[in-house]
Amino acid sequence: MAVQRLPTLFQIAVDLVILTIRDDRLHVLQVVRGKDPFLGGRALPGGFVRLPEGLEATALRELTEETGLDGSTLHLEQLRTYIAADRDPRGPVASVAYLAIAPNLPTPVAGTDAARAHWEPLDDAGRTADPLAFDHDQILVDGLERARAKLEFTPVAAAFCGSTFTMTELRRVYEIVWGVPLDPPNFHRKITGTSGFVVETDAHRALGAGRPARLYRRGTAKSLHPPLLRP
Repeated sequence: MAVQRLPTLFQIAVDLVILTIRDDRLHVLQVVRGKDPFLGGRALPGGFVRLPEGLEATALRELTEETGLDGSTLHLEQLRTYIAADRDPRGPVASVAYLAIAPNLPTPVAGTDAARAHWEPLDDAGRTADPLAFDHDQILVDGLERARAKLEFTPVAAAFCGSTFTMTELRRVYEIVWGVPLDPPNFHRKITGTSGFVVETDAHRALGAGRPARLYRRGTAKSLHPPLLRP
């Protein structure tokens, strides 16, 4: 006689990989947990879904509650779902992870569940100085790889910039996220040769003692043809 197995009930949580560029380095938003499990440990911001709210609504709420940041101003997309039964010591918890990208975000302010929120720089391999709670190290690795791949096939690099930017500023986004130097003339030729990626403006910005650099803004393209592949 076959043994009947009862279904395992998972709680649903949302975790956020929030990337920005500060001081010419790639940073990820971290919180110091204010309660168990992993009290005092570092983690990505996140929390449980409260029905009837949806997943994205949970992501935006948790971002505000734990860090004080307004998620509606970020590039936000769903990353993947993590469902290993042992990923959370409280029991079966499935996490739907989101990737968020924005330019030079302000210093976050910790909220209800976090003792502290801060920007943590990533090393060249995309790691933080200390291990993260739960399986958040893996979520961070996956989020960074998604961001690197998105830079190849979409104009999302402009999400790391302000409303207008120089070609040098855009190139630095690619160099920082990919972790490789790029040839400036070749980069300029590829960007301006990709239909709809950037739009040239009439404004300029002074960069040091040299000639002011022309400013660009993001175009209407949703994908890059041809893609801008990593070296």
